[in-house]
Amino acid sequence: MNEVLGLAGVSVVRGTKTLLNNIDWRVAEGERWVVLGPNGAGKSTLMQIAGARMHPTRGVAGILDEVLGAVDVFELRPRIGVASAALAHQIPEHEKVLNVVVTASYGVTGRWREDYERDDERRAFNLLDQWGVSTFFNRPFASLSDGERKRVQIARALMSDPELLLLDEPGAGLDLAGRESLVKRLSELAADPLAPSTVLVTHHLEEIPPGFTHALLLREGAVVAQGPLAEVLTEEHLSATFGLPLSVTSNAGRYTATARN
Repeated sequence: MNEVLGLAGVSVVRGTKTLLNNIDWRVAEGERWVVLGPNGAGKSTLMQIAGARMHPTRGVAGILDEVLGAVDVFELRPRIGVASAALAHQIPEHEKVLNVVVTASYGVTGRWREDYERDDERRAFNLLDQWGVSTFFNRPFASLSDGERKRVQIARALMSDPELLLLDEPGAGLDLAGRESLVKRLSELAADPLAPSTVLVTHHLEEIPPGFTHALLLREGAVVAQGPLAEVLTEEHLSATFGLPLSVTSNAGRYTATARN
């Protein structure tokens, strides 16, 4: 399979702090990865590298057959769909929901004087409908609930028909119903053979959608384990990742972890 993301010896250093330490990681076309780790593990920094929004201090980052440092990132970024809290903060609070999605065509977060085709607006509306938020198309983005905003962001991330989809903690702040709705929709997306290769960042095993294929575990900026989901999400690996003895259960493709007595 073609490689969509390839990191070799990637490190990110800021002052005296190492945020990522010698990361080797490859994502192939069609794979669905989950990245797990505690706070400060380097997950969001890794996503900034993968999204061509940060250059590594050392190492080589290959994204969609391009290499960071040798490519115009403004041409590369539209090929990568991103949904994250950092991006949500860039969206003007009074921006209409349809505009939040359609502006992804130009890689901007606020509609100004750009001209959009009717087909662009139709695609944006269809994506909102696919993610269950089309009835809010004319409402301000800031008026939506956390769960609704997360789904609008994912619709936006898919607007440009990306080759790589990065979802940074899409379940953060959601209640149980919101989380389960999101997991169900992400599982349906994972099952779509036409969907882009996907990387999902989370703290919680319960947020891993059925159909995801691989996992990467991080702790203090370094890789603990990576590979096929069932081989990585073991009690040994997860206990080492979170620094706590854990019991791990799996049922119908859903995982749960609890502290071991």
